Amino acid sequence: MNVTAYRRGRTVRTIAASMLAVAALGLTAACGGSGDGGSDNEGKAKSSASAPADKTAKGGSADAKDAKTQAQKIGAASEDEPIGDCDVNKTAFSLQKVKNPINHLLLKATNGAGVDCKLVGYPGLKFGEEAQSATPVNEDSQPQSVVVLAPGESTYAGITTSSGDGSGSEGSEVNSLEVYIDGSEDPASVELPGGSVYIDSAAQVTYWQTTAQDALTW
Repeated sequence: MNVTAYRRGRTVRTIAASMLAVAALGLTAACGGSGDGGSDNEGKAKSSASAPADKTAKGGSADAKDAKTQAQKIGAASEDEPIGDCDVNKTAFSLQKVKNPINHLLLKATNGAGVDCKLVGYPGLKFGEEAQSATPVNEDSQPQSVVVLAPGESTYAGITTSSGDGSGSEGSEVNSLEVYIDGSEDPASVELPGGSVYIDSAAQVTYWQTTAQDALTW
Protein backbone atom coordinates (compact mmCIF):
# COMPACT_ATOMS: atom_id res chain seq x y z
CA MET A 1 0.00 0.00 0.00
CA ASN A 2 1.18 3.52 -0.80
CA VAL A 3 2.13 5.21 2.47
CA THR A 4 1.17 8.65 1.29
CA ALA A 5 -2.26 7.49 0.19
CA TYR A 6 -2.74 5.70 3.54
CA ARG A 7 -1.81 8.81 5.50
CA ARG A 8 -4.08 10.95 3.36
CA GLY A 9 -7.01 8.60 3.91
CA ARG A 10 -6.38 8.44 7.65
CA THR A 11 -6.24 12.20 7.89
CA VAL A 12 -9.54 12.55 6.04
CA ARG A 13 -11.21 10.02 8.37
CA THR A 14 -9.84 11.81 11.43
CA ILE A 15 -11.15 15.18 10.27
CA ALA A 16 -14.53 13.68 9.46
CA ALA A 17 -14.77 12.05 12.88
CA SER A 18 -13.84 15.31 14.57
CA MET A 19 -16.51 17.19 12.64
CA LEU A 20 -19.12 14.60 13.63
CA ALA A 21 -18.13 14.90 17.28
CA VAL A 22 -18.36 18.69 17.20
CA ALA A 23 -21.75 18.54 15.51
CA ALA A 24 -23.05 16.08 18.08
CA LEU A 25 -21.78 18.24 20.93
CA GLY A 26 -23.49 21.32 19.48
CA LEU A 27 -26.77 19.47 19.07
CA THR A 28 -26.65 18.24 22.67
CA ALA A 29 -25.97 21.74 23.98
CA ALA A 30 -28.84 23.16 21.94
CA CYS A 31 -31.27 20.56 23.25
CA GLY A 32 -30.09 21.06 26.81
CA GLY A 33 -30.44 24.85 26.59
CA SER A 34 -33.91 24.57 25.18
CA GLY A 35 -34.95 22.27 28.01
CA ASP A 36 -33.58 24.55 30.72
CA GLY A 37 -35.21 27.60 29.15
CA GLY A 38 -38.55 25.80 29.00
CA SER A 39 -38.37 24.90 32.68
CA ASP A 40 -37.56 28.48 33.67
CA ASN A 41 -40.37 29.93 31.58
CA GLU A 42 -42.80 27.35 32.84
CA GLY A 43 -41.84 28.07 36.44
CA LYS A 44 -42.22 31.80 35.89
CA ALA A 45 -45.61 31.28 34.27
CA LYS A 46 -46.79 29.15 37.19
CA SER A 47 -45.49 31.73 39.64
CA SER A 48 -47.23 34.56 37.78
CA ALA A 49 -50.48 32.63 37.56
CA SER A 50 -50.50 31.61 41.20
CA ALA A 51 -49.54 35.03 42.56
CA PRO A 52 -52.88 36.77 41.76
CA ALA A 53 -54.78 33.70 42.96
CA ASP A 54 -52.88 33.68 46.23
CA LYS A 55 -53.45 37.42 46.62
CA THR A 56 -57.16 37.03 45.87
CA ALA A 57 -57.47 34.14 48.30
CA LYS A 58 -55.72 36.11 51.02
CA GLY A 59 -57.90 39.15 50.29
CA GLY A 60 -61.04 37.02 50.48
CA SER A 61 -59.95 35.58 53.82
CA ALA A 62 -59.28 39.07 55.16
CA ASP A 63 -62.70 40.31 54.00
CA ALA A 64 -64.43 37.33 55.60
CA LYS A 65 -62.53 37.93 58.84
CA ASP A 66 -63.47 41.63 58.85
CA ALA A 67 -67.14 40.79 58.24
CA LYS A 68 -67.13 38.26 61.07
CA THR A 69 -65.49 40.74 63.43
CA GLN A 70 -68.05 43.43 62.53
CA ALA A 71 -70.93 41.02 63.12
CA GLN A 72 -69.51 40.10 66.51
CA LYS A 73 -69.25 43.78 67.44
CA ILE A 74 -72.89 44.40 66.46
CA GLY A 75 -74.04 41.37 68.42
CA ALA A 76 -72.07 42.43 71.47
CA ALA A 77 -73.48 45.96 71.25
CA SER A 78 -77.04 44.61 71.11
CA GLU A 79 -76.43 42.41 74.15
CA ASP A 80 -74.76 45.22 76.11
CA GLU A 81 -77.56 47.74 75.53
CA PRO A 82 -80.67 46.66 77.49
CA ILE A 83 -84.03 48.23 76.69
CA GLY A 84 -84.81 51.08 79.07
CA ASP A 85 -88.07 52.23 80.63
CA CYS A 86 -90.32 54.48 78.60
CA ASP A 87 -89.97 58.18 79.38
CA VAL A 88 -93.21 59.73 80.59
CA ASN A 89 -92.30 62.92 78.70
CA LYS A 90 -91.88 60.98 75.46
CA THR A 91 -95.00 58.86 75.85
CA ALA A 92 -98.38 60.00 74.54
CA PHE A 93 -101.42 59.04 76.64
CA SER A 94 -105.07 59.06 75.66
CA LEU A 95 -108.22 57.90 77.41
CA GLN A 96 -111.52 56.84 75.88
CA LYS A 97 -114.83 55.57 77.17
CA VAL A 98 -116.02 52.21 75.83
CA LYS A 99 -119.54 50.80 75.54
CA ASN A 100 -118.58 47.28 76.48
CA PRO A 101 -117.88 46.36 79.17
CA ILE A 102 -119.87 48.99 81.02
CA ASN A 103 -118.19 51.45 83.40
CA HIS A 104 -114.86 51.01 81.66
CA LEU A 105 -112.24 53.31 80.20
CA LEU A 106 -109.38 52.37 77.87
CA LEU A 107 -105.99 53.97 78.53
CA LYS A 108 -103.59 54.01 75.57
CA ALA A 109 -99.86 54.75 75.79
CA THR A 110 -97.78 55.33 72.64
CA ASN A 111 -93.99 55.38 72.50
CA GLY A 112 -92.95 58.78 71.15
CA ALA A 113 -89.21 58.22 71.55
CA GLY A 114 -86.87 57.22 68.76
CA VAL A 115 -85.83 53.98 70.46
CA ASP A 116 -87.49 50.89 71.89
CA CYS A 117 -88.66 51.14 75.50
CA LYS A 118 -90.54 49.01 77.98
CA LEU A 119 -93.55 49.65 80.21
CA VAL A 120 -93.26 47.54 83.32
CA GLY A 121 -96.23 46.49 85.42
CA TYR A 122 -99.29 48.72 85.32
CA PRO A 123 -100.04 52.46 85.26
CA GLY A 124 -100.40 54.26 88.54
CA LEU A 125 -103.67 56.21 88.46
CA LYS A 126 -104.68 59.16 90.60
CA PHE A 127 -108.29 60.16 89.97
CA GLY A 128 -109.08 63.62 91.34
CA GLU A 129 -107.01 65.95 93.44
CA GLU A 130 -108.34 64.49 96.68
CA ALA A 131 -107.25 60.91 96.00
CA GLN A 132 -105.22 59.47 98.88
CA SER A 133 -103.94 56.40 97.04
CA ALA A 134 -103.51 54.99 93.57
CA THR A 135 -106.21 52.90 91.92
CA PRO A 136 -105.76 49.19 92.82
CA VAL A 137 -104.51 46.78 90.14
CA ASN A 138 -106.35 43.69 88.94
CA GLU A 139 -103.77 40.99 89.69
CA ASP A 140 -105.51 38.50 87.40
CA SER A 141 -104.52 40.64 84.42
CA GLN A 142 -100.75 40.23 84.84
CA PRO A 143 -99.21 39.20 81.47
CA GLN A 144 -96.45 36.62 81.02
CA SER A 145 -93.91 39.14 79.78
CA VAL A 146 -93.09 42.84 79.97
CA VAL A 147 -94.51 45.04 77.22
CA VAL A 148 -91.80 46.39 74.88
CA LEU A 149 -92.70 49.19 72.48
CA ALA A 150 -90.91 50.10 69.28
CA PRO A 151 -91.09 53.76 68.23
CA GLY A 152 -94.73 54.56 67.42
CA GLU A 153 -96.18 51.39 68.97
CA SER A 154 -98.88 51.43 71.64
CA THR A 155 -99.94 49.47 74.70
CA TYR A 156 -103.22 49.48 76.63
CA ALA A 157 -104.66 49.26 80.12
CA GLY A 158 -108.30 48.72 81.00
CA ILE A 159 -109.85 50.80 83.78
CA THR A 160 -112.94 49.82 85.73
CA THR A 161 -114.42 53.07 87.06
CA SER A 162 -117.21 51.74 89.25
CA SER A 163 -119.25 48.63 90.00
CA GLY A 164 -121.89 47.63 87.48
CA ASP A 165 -124.44 46.61 90.10
CA GLY A 166 -124.09 49.59 92.40
CA SER A 167 -122.30 47.66 95.12
CA GLY A 168 -119.39 50.09 95.21
CA SER A 169 -119.06 52.66 97.95
CA GLU A 170 -117.50 56.07 98.48
CA GLY A 171 -118.31 57.14 94.95
CA SER A 172 -117.70 60.63 93.62
CA GLU A 173 -117.36 62.56 90.40
CA VAL A 174 -113.78 63.51 89.55
CA ASN A 175 -112.50 65.78 86.84
CA SER A 176 -108.78 65.00 86.64
CA LEU A 177 -106.44 62.06 86.11
CA GLU A 178 -102.71 61.71 86.60
CA VAL A 179 -100.87 58.70 85.18
CA TYR A 180 -97.60 57.41 86.60
CA ILE A 181 -95.38 54.87 84.82
CA ASP A 182 -92.48 52.82 86.08
CA GLY A 183 -89.14 54.59 85.73
CA SER A 184 -90.53 58.14 85.87
CA GLU A 185 -91.23 60.18 89.00
CA ASP A 186 -93.41 62.82 87.36
CA PRO A 187 -96.96 62.01 86.26
CA ALA A 188 -98.68 62.77 82.98
CA SER A 189 -102.00 64.62 83.09
CA VAL A 190 -104.59 62.88 80.92
CA GLU A 191 -107.87 64.46 79.84
CA LEU A 192 -111.01 62.61 80.92
CA PRO A 193 -113.69 61.81 78.32
CA GLY A 194 -116.46 64.37 78.78
CA GLY A 195 -114.37 66.20 81.36
CA SER A 196 -115.32 64.02 84.35
CA VAL A 197 -115.98 60.42 85.44
CA TYR A 198 -117.66 58.68 88.37
CA ILE A 199 -115.27 56.65 90.54
CA ASP A 200 -116.13 54.37 93.48
CA SER A 201 -114.44 51.68 95.58
CA ALA A 202 -114.72 49.10 92.79
CA ALA A 203 -112.31 51.02 90.58
CA GLN A 204 -109.26 49.09 89.37
CA VAL A 205 -106.77 49.02 86.51
CA THR A 206 -105.15 46.21 84.54
CA TYR A 207 -101.51 45.59 83.78
CA TRP A 208 -100.25 46.94 80.47
CA GLN A 209 -101.50 44.75 77.63
CA THR A 210 -100.41 44.44 74.00
CA THR A 211 -103.95 44.81 72.60
CA ALA A 212 -107.04 46.81 73.53
CA GLN A 213 -109.09 43.61 73.51
CA ASP A 214 -106.88 42.05 76.17
CA ALA A 215 -107.03 45.20 78.27
CA LEU A 216 -110.84 45.12 78.28
CA THR A 217 -111.11 41.44 79.20
CA TRP A 218 -111.39 42.27 82.92
